[in-house]
Amino acid sequence: MDLYIGGRAQGKLTYVLQKTGVPLGNVYDAAEAAPGCALAETKILNHFHILVKTLLQSGENPEEVTRNLLSTNPGLILISDEVGNGIVPVDAGEREYRERLGRILCDLAEKAEKVERVLCGIGQKIK
Repeated sequence: MDLYIGGRAQGKLTYVLQKTGVPLGNVYDAAEAAPGCALAETKILNHFHILVKTLLQSGENPEEVTRNLLSTNPGLILISDEVGNGIVPVDAGEREYRERLGRILCDLAEKAEKVERVLCGIGQKIK
């Protein structure tokens, strides 16, 4: 599994597609698709942070879903926004989402073969 992170609208997907040569048709976009639909067969999961938020809102366990997903698709490439920077939200649900996503991303980064941060379309190797 590879992990690509960065701020919103920083060119992460374009960077990953150019780097890997994976066609756009093999990208699961969590911002546009229903959770669970075709996730096991995808090469790239874009907007992972939105998948986590959707799972939390539906009462599912995002840590468990992520573990199951990676056990069935160990070569998956994950792309996620960094959401923990900035003002701490007043809303408890939003704080929980940011905390859980941050912890999940830390765990994924530890297990990933490769971790890169993308800023202005330029990748910075972290691991």
